[in-house]
Amino acid sequence: MEPRLVKAPISLVFSEASVDHEMFEREYHQLSESEDNAINQWLKLAKARGETSDTDPVLLNLVVELHNKIDALEMFLKNEEPTRISLTAEAHIDAIGFEHFNISDELLEVGKEYYGRIEMPVHPKRDVGVFFVAQTSTLAKIVKMHDRDEKEWGAYMTARERVLIREAREKKQ
Repeated sequence: MEPRLVKAPISLVFSEASVDHEMFEREYHQLSESEDNAINQWLKLAKARGETSDTDPVLLNLVVELHNKIDALEMFLKNEEPTRISLTAEAHIDAIGFEHFNISDELLEVGKEYYGRIEMPVHPKRDVGVFFVAQTSTLAKIVKMHDRDEKEWGAYMTARERVLIREAREKKQ
């Protein structure tokens, strides 16, 4: 059965998982925890204690994002970069599904498992670690992605689908 895919322009860097599975697994977990900086941990604790109930959630999130942007700017000025594993291949994802994605070039070997970082075009922009298995030379099935990332992936796919439906309607008119 062919998976339902929606056009979506996303960048991907990847390597075969067997090259260094342990190192890829470590980065995979670090990427999910990268949101857990000091301000985000404080916010989670404050929410858990109910200290944010009288605060406008949108304003609070904006202030937290500003703090994160200042941290990123400070890292940039100090010429510090988050350490990322060097991956061997780069590809452009041209279509996504809830459990699949398709890349534009034939770079995958059928049946092999890969580890990759997907640059998610959501706010805030961030890298998502993912393990996937090649079903064809261009089609991949996602086998491991963090829960929060899965939710964002699904939300992004749904948003892309809405955009494409809107564009199709406008062409008909």
